[in-house]
Amino acid sequence: MHRRAAASTPTTSKVAASRERRAARLRNNNLINGGAGSIGVPFNGHANKRDDTDVRKKLLIAAGTLTVGILGGLWIAAIYHVTATSDEPPANQNLDGELLLNPTMNTLRRTRRKGSNAKKSYDGSSNVKDYSNIYTKEALQQNPYLGWQPTIPAPDASFSWRSCFKAKPTEDATHQPLGCRENPSTFGAAPQVDENWIPDVTMVRSMLMHGKDINGNEFPPPLDKELCENIDVQGGKGGDSNKELLQKAMIRPTGPLNSTTVTIHPSNHYDANGSLDAITVPAPRLMCLVYTMADAHSNRIQGMRETWAGGCDGFLAFSTESDPRLPTISLPHDGPEAYTNMWQKVRSIWKFVGENYLDDHDWFFIGGDDLFVMPHNLKTYLASLTAKDGTDPTTKEYFVGRRFNAGGKNYFNSGGAGYALSQATLRKFLANIDDAVHCSARKQTSTEDVQIANCLSYLGISFTDTRDANGRERFHPFAPGTHLYWKHDESDWYEQYNKEWGILLGKDCCAPDSVSFHYVKKASMVRHMHALITSCDGEDS
Repeated sequence: MHRRAAASTPTTSKVAASRERRAARLRNNNLINGGAGSIGVPFNGHANKRDDTDVRKKLLIAAGTLTVGILGGLWIAAIYHVTATSDEPPANQNLDGELLLNPTMNTLRRTRRKGSNAKKSYDGSSNVKDYSNIYTKEALQQNPYLGWQPTIPAPDASFSWRSCFKAKPTEDATHQPLGCRENPSTFGAAPQVDENWIPDVTMVRSMLMHGKDINGNEFPPPLDKELCENIDVQGGKGGDSNKELLQKAMIRPTGPLNSTTVTIHPSNHYDANGSLDAITVPAPRLMCLVYTMADAHSNRIQGMRETWAGGCDGFLAFSTESDPRLPTISLPHDGPEAYTNMWQKVRSIWKFVGENYLDDHDWFFIGGDDLFVMPHNLKTYLASLTAKDGTDPTTKEYFVGRRFNAGGKNYFNSGGAGYALSQATLRKFLANIDDAVHCSARKQTSTEDVQIANCLSYLGISFTDTRDANGRERFHPFAPGTHLYWKHDESDWYEQYNKEWGILLGKDCCAPDSVSFHYVKKASMVRHMHALITSCDGEDS
């Protein structure tokens, strides 16, 4: 490289040109054949032989001296250039030897090369994590409860999962058989946390991706084949309307929970035009938020944790008690801890999420602890939506869920079915969350879904029609069996709230890539439904 670089320097170019000029003059003067004289010694045709010999000697000495000078100059110039350039390229070349337009560009090009391995913005590949060994010393120092699972004795031979369905949804599971994986006695007291504790919301996702808890047990725990059978809401063997709808509407996950990609159909939207081929893209980063109470930790929250929650990149339950093992966190908010003050609780949730997790996720999905979610389906839909629109959820406002119209222009997304905010929407909402006039900052009410819709509407953010190309809904305010057997009744609030676009009946109610079902109040039913869509193919009894 140095030799090639030295040959291109201005100094050596001048030396070479001078040498060529001298050689040309020597050839023109025909020194060797006794031609015209040079170097100040004119040719004399009448000189004697001795004089001629002297002239020839002088010419040879002069030529030798000149040659030595030229070679010496070249050698010195080469040494100087090599020493001066060391390992650096000349000012008009980069590290690859490419010619630059001007020397000042060299720093920018080199900076880009040095920064080429820097962490990229989210594209689904630069954030891929190695989950082969998540229980490192460093990881456990940061989160001592990573990998925690309650110790549950193996059920005896007489245990049946049907017994888990008999408890009332409002009970705290203290009388549930241990095999149901709901009894709070298996939990013990929740560890104390600092008031400034920030939960590790990636914990459940990391455990799912790794596939085992810290003791080497399979995670999520495998679901028993009995859960594939027909089981009604009380555990009986009669009609299983939830299973019937899932089968008739062919509702299935769009991919496994541990997938980092989604295959999308941008044309599968009610308002889409044309036909676009299916494409596989990186899955968006999704955080799932659940509001709950402490007496639901061992049953509803643990039921989510052991089924669908790991499909979310971040999962956090907001409760009346903090428990870093799940994780759940208790946040202060204005007013009492009551259903009639749900709006203030949700406001505190969004503030906490915005302060601690806003830049880590593209989408934020929120709902109650009686919600069954298919996270991969949600990721697939959200990626398909932005692909259809050619947008980015970090810069484009979206308000996604099951739209209702309470009359006039009073549109909102059902809180029961859950709704999602894009990062851009959450950012804009947080900038106006304390607006008492337009965003009801001081209002105490249970209608949190209406209040946030009103605020977003004031900010110019409307709902998204989330139906598929055939008009089937994806977000559902009731359990599957309720939607399957719904009958039109114009006096019912549900009919009135959907009057603008209508309700499809029977199996056409629900899209095959449905996202959520509300009023799934029992952890045993969550496990049953999760088993039906993930591990019961070929099991039908």
